[in-house]
Amino acid sequence: MKTSELYPLKLNPSLHVKVWGGRRLADLMGKRLPTAEPYGESWELHDTAAVANGPLRGASLGALALDYGADLLGVGNDPAAGFPLLAKLIDASDWLSIQVHPNDEQALSLEGEPRGKTEAWLILHAEPGAQLVIGLQPGTTREQMAEAIRRNQLEALLVYAEVRSGDVLYIPANTIHALGPGLLIYEIQQSSDVTYRLYDWGRLGLDGQPRQLHIDKGLQVAELGSLPRVRQPENELLVDGEFFQTWRHELAGQPRRIETKSRFHALTCIVGVVQVASAEEVVITLNKGETGLIPACLPSFVLRGSGTVLRSCQG
Repeated sequence: MKTSELYPLKLNPSLHVKVWGGRRLADLMGKRLPTAEPYGESWELHDTAAVANGPLRGASLGALALDYGADLLGVGNDPAAGFPLLAKLIDASDWLSIQVHPNDEQALSLEGEPRGKTEAWLILHAEPGAQLVIGLQPGTTREQMAEAIRRNQLEALLVYAEVRSGDVLYIPANTIHALGPGLLIYEIQQSSDVTYRLYDWGRLGLDGQPRQLHIDKGLQVAELGSLPRVRQPENELLVDGEFFQTWRHELAGQPRRIETKSRFHALTCIVGVVQVASAEEVVITLNKGETGLIPACLPSFVLRGSGTVLRSCQG
């Protein structure tokens, strides 16, 4: 494959049914949900996302990573490990499980996986009173936590934070956390699905059976004193973390040129319509709820339109 074959890619997401999901991905983000089931996640940027435009139409990002390597991913990424970041749109119509993720070293030792999972949430829509779980009450011991899980009484030990549209929460690996009902979010994370479910509110899964818990490993990796802070950013840079950065660009008809600095850039439109053009004037149009990818080998790109776009790349 030749580097010159790469261009701005428009992506088709991978949709996921969840017991806690709903219909906001359709109602608020314009997604076409193929069944009446509760859809909780739209994986916008991932190995399973397929190209929707141009000569590479139909190819998955995982396959393109193997074909193009650093030209698509940027230097320092192993194509065999898949796309390094995962971007999602998540509809929480009920509480997600109380969970925790390992860091890179723990993921390798416990699961043989190349990455742990640090993530960040941007609240796109919040019903009045919507909440997150951001950790445990200060002073809680591992023994107290384990006993509360056994007694199905963990709620009393959790720390809740009320959120509104525009809030951002950065969640390092090892942080105990959960999304609450009434929320639609954009999530950017290390591309890992290693999740240790500590508590699931006593509910059954879509198959009518209790969902599996991972209490031993979860207790092993959890940082009990971690309480991340919910922020309402005042500038374009929303997240500036070790593994990723995310900006929010509110366009008002003025073109915006961005240098890639040899990194890939994921673009998700959350308001209006945005056009994305490369230096060669290959243009993609992103409607609300749609995502595109700028390969790392393209030197720059231009954003045009009157919408709002979230831009994420590696840190």
